Amino acid sequence: MPVLEIGGTHVCAAVVDGRQIVGTIQKRPLRADGTAEEFLAAVAGAAAPLAADPAATWGVAIPDPFDYARGIALFEGVGKFEALRGLDVGAALGARIGAAGFAFLNDADAFALGEWAYGAAHGTRRCVGVTLGTGVGSGWIVDGRAVTEGPGVPPDGKVHRLTVDGTPLEDRMSRRAIRAAHRAAGGDPGADVADIAAAARAGDAAATAVLRAALGALGAALGPCLRAFGAELLVVGGSMTGSWDLFEPWFRAAAPDLPPVAVAADATASALAGAARHARAG
Repeated sequence: MPVLEIGGTHVCAAVVDGRQIVGTIQKRPLRADGTAEEFLAAVAGAAAPLAADPAATWGVAIPDPFDYARGIALFEGVGKFEALRGLDVGAALGARIGAAGFAFLNDADAFALGEWAYGAAHGTRRCVGVTLGTGVGSGWIVDGRAVTEGPGVPPDGKVHRLTVDGTPLEDRMSRRAIRAAHRAAGGDPGADVADIAAAARAGDAAATAVLRAALGALGAALGPCLRAFGAELLVVGGSMTGSWDLFEPWFRAAAPDLPPVAVAADATASALAGAARHARAG
């Protein structure tokens, strides 16, 4: 089954057979502030080498806000893909790559579903997947289904809609928030999260304070939800998890009595597998 995983900075395309990626994952960069034409060209460029059957339905993992049932982009005020607002992404992509149809789902739900089915959370009944990258995504899984309500589940299943001391979580914990806080503390304006983490490892006090505050905000927001949900495992993925050994103590300090935490071995593969599973079920 052909699948797409669309993130804030990249798009990946692959053919998935069960849990296995067939052949090579095709990856192309995306500009979060690019035009609709640039977005469509990048996605079509990643999809083209798969030479998928025109009769196939594609599984597509894509961030919100998005109308997943209708395939229409609703991005506004989230710092990415603003040019797509109102676009029928399914129709536009179908015309580009010759697909019969698309089964869209949230990218964090796809990641969590893939981890439940094939990854670190396999064998659990209740697990949560959190992606840490451009923003904070979350998927809440009960018996192999992504849920958006119930004890501990944040509004619509989206942890980024939570607040910490009245401030939206992503204004405290996200790539843009960490970089802005680091600049405000006198850090290198060009430093990205990995650079700030490296500085913290080297003993830089400002970098350490910025990251401790960001991970503390995540723990304060997410911890009560995880406990009320009854999560057996939290799986983290995304570009920031290369520094999770540094981050986890700060996260746990703000969120005691948490379930075990596992770092996804391959978050992209999990999201692709989750998107394929969703498309098959639909």
